[in-house]
Amino acid sequence: MIRLEQRLTALKVPHNLRTIGQDYGALIALVLLIIFNLLFTTQFSSVIAITNLLVHVTPTLILGVGMTLVIATGGIDISVGSVMGLTGILTYLIFSGKLFGIHNIVLGTIVAIPIALAVAALIGAFNGLLVTRFKVQPIVATLITLITIRGVAEVTVNGFQFAFLSAPIVSWLSGNLFGFLPRQVILMAVIVAIFVWLMRATSFSRYLLAAGGNQAAARLAGVPVNRILIIVYTICGLLAGVAGLAFIAFDSAANPVTDGVGMELDAIAAVAVGGTPLTGGRATIPGTVIGAIFIQLIRQTLVARNVPDDIASVIIGVLIILAVFVQRQRKA
Repeated sequence: MIRLEQRLTALKVPHNLRTIGQDYGALIALVLLIIFNLLFTTQFSSVIAITNLLVHVTPTLILGVGMTLVIATGGIDISVGSVMGLTGILTYLIFSGKLFGIHNIVLGTIVAIPIALAVAALIGAFNGLLVTRFKVQPIVATLITLITIRGVAEVTVNGFQFAFLSAPIVSWLSGNLFGFLPRQVILMAVIVAIFVWLMRATSFSRYLLAAGGNQAAARLAGVPVNRILIIVYTICGLLAGVAGLAFIAFDSAANPVTDGVGMELDAIAAVAVGGTPLTGGRATIPGTVIGAIFIQLIRQTLVARNVPDDIASVIIGVLIILAVFVQRQRKA
């Protein structure tokens, strides 16, 4: 028994190497996956393949940014997929004239976008109120919203799918800048840049991380914890609405039954793989970017090799387990 323990000790990973794995593991894995695809995937380095990857990852990454903030407070929001679905349906109902009777499609779209985003933000604020004012556990509060909002979206249009072929929002967001750079990707990059700056250069990030690290101590230090939580959940809801717009622009349709289903899990996976602890108190937006791209690239790599999507989901689940395990080692 003593000899076995000595052998295990001898095989122990050096502390410096373990630290590198914890801090840069997702980035290293992404680089290795890119190298693999460069060697074995046909036309992987083409402009079309790269832009296709970025367009597909856009909704997940936008959701992931909001989810990063929520998880940094020690909470979670599993309602974002339903908010995406409601945003698409609400946008359709307004721009098509079915809700407010606006029959000019351009004017209808101009009105629809801010209203849809405002509703998404209000849903997020409602989640924040449930968590702060009514002391409901975040996963329970957002589960209530997930079920309710999905039901509202389905009942409103009787579960039918609606095409957006003539909507200006689709033609604009699905278009390219300079002939090759998708506007959806530009939107995603702008959102990421804003929140990277927010988390690095403002007092809001310090309050947010303090609330996530220890709420009782943060309150004693004068941090307005409840206000921070409501703001964070509101931002998460708003970004879910933006992700919903990006999704319908890509799909050119709104489907209350399928739009956004499972997207909250991809967003949580991106956050976890990217290095943000699910216990709160720390956040890394760049890590979420790496995590989202890594997960999407894994999915596309497996699909290119005719691996079923459900198997890809199993692999992503294993990656989340590994990411959480690594985080626990860091905490220890």
